[in-house]
Amino acid sequence: MKQIILAAHFPGVNNHTVWSDPASGSQIDFASFAHLARTAERGKFDFFFLADGQRLREQRGRIHDLDVVGRPDSLTVLSGLAAVTGHLGLAGTINATFNEPYELARKLATLDHLSGGRAGWNVVTSSDAFTGENFRRGGFLEHAQRYERAEEFVRTVNELWDSWAAEDLVADPSAGTFARREAGEFAHRGTQFDIGGHFTVPRSPQGRPLTIQAGDSEGGRAFAAATADAVFSRHSKLQDGQAFYRDVKSRLAAHGRSPDSLKILPGATFALGDTDAEAQENADHIRRQQVSPQTAILLLEQLWNRDLSAYDPEGPLPEIDPDVSDDSIIKGRTRMYRDPLKTAAEWRALAESKKLGIRDLIIEVTGRQSFIGSPSRVAEEIDEFVQGDASDGFILVPHLTPGGLDDFVDRVVPLLQERGVFRADYETTTLRGHLGLESER
Repeated sequence: MKQIILAAHFPGVNNHTVWSDPASGSQIDFASFAHLARTAERGKFDFFFLADGQRLREQRGRIHDLDVVGRPDSLTVLSGLAAVTGHLGLAGTINATFNEPYELARKLATLDHLSGGRAGWNVVTSSDAFTGENFRRGGFLEHAQRYERAEEFVRTVNELWDSWAAEDLVADPSAGTFARREAGEFAHRGTQFDIGGHFTVPRSPQGRPLTIQAGDSEGGRAFAAATADAVFSRHSKLQDGQAFYRDVKSRLAAHGRSPDSLKILPGATFALGDTDAEAQENADHIRRQQVSPQTAILLLEQLWNRDLSAYDPEGPLPEIDPDVSDDSIIKGRTRMYRDPLKTAAEWRALAESKKLGIRDLIIEVTGRQSFIGSPSRVAEEIDEFVQGDASDGFILVPHLTPGGLDDFVDRVVPLLQERGVFRADYETTTLRGHLGLESER
């Protein structure tokens, strides 16, 4: 029986997080981060996951809803969480386009020391000039260059971490002697980075913090197979997950890696109830909270690429077709639909057949809970997904901050433990150990 990997994603910065619910709390107070992390650790989760963003996203020149909140610096939050947790891994999204290898390697190695070997980072890229305006370089990378820089970025960071060996610091308290062997010296000469010097942080407990990758494109899959320890996948349906799982795992041999050296972890949401029927009612209620009338229009605009603020959220779809020009009304977010005209035609057909207005249509066609049911049903479906090689586990995204994970930990985790597919207690001290990965010492 495969052991299930579980991570807790701190929700926010999209409409799936229901800020208007009376049970919703702050998305920036440290108490919220600490609550979710402590809940995850109580449930023996593998790690806590924190997303990040380098600029507040805009639509039609305005910032809406959760985008106003933005994100505090991930590594600062994770460092604080290291002090209030003892076993939980701590992973954050960090952009390889708008950071530098030396600075990031130093911060991550420091977090790995502070946490006793629990640090991880999710490598993301950006080809967005709008985001690039926030940075000194003031520019951006063309889409084709994103992974070229990211691949060399990860390779350079690893070289910096590897410039220290575990035995490079030798101390003998009884003799009162301390020796530092020649360590930390590095020189990287590449097309993206040309740096040399001495790295200031000795070898950390994991050797190398865990590397996660989130791209699903051909370039992203190749990048993950070459460099990542885990993949944050978007495939939450069984057959789609199995196809992605087979594809990415099959690429590992070309890099001298075994299938177990890369973990596939889809993002997943859930809605629980005492019965399956009650869970479905809860899921329907959550979906209507997630897609308010205002949000319905905003999400429709992302396909139509037009100002639709004058339309009634409960009324019919626009008769006008989407604007397919390159000039997008969205800034800081990639365009979601590859063929807007085809998608619009499909939405019109669905709205006509089911007699749906704009809001009900958006609820129908946009994301929904991955797992809906009683605790026993959800535990069974999660186990089936993992044992069926559609994933190695899940990164769970609750819809409420900060208490949205509480019910899952209290009601689903014990059932997974009873099945023998999830730990009853921590058996290792590092994030790599939790995931069954070898330490990079």
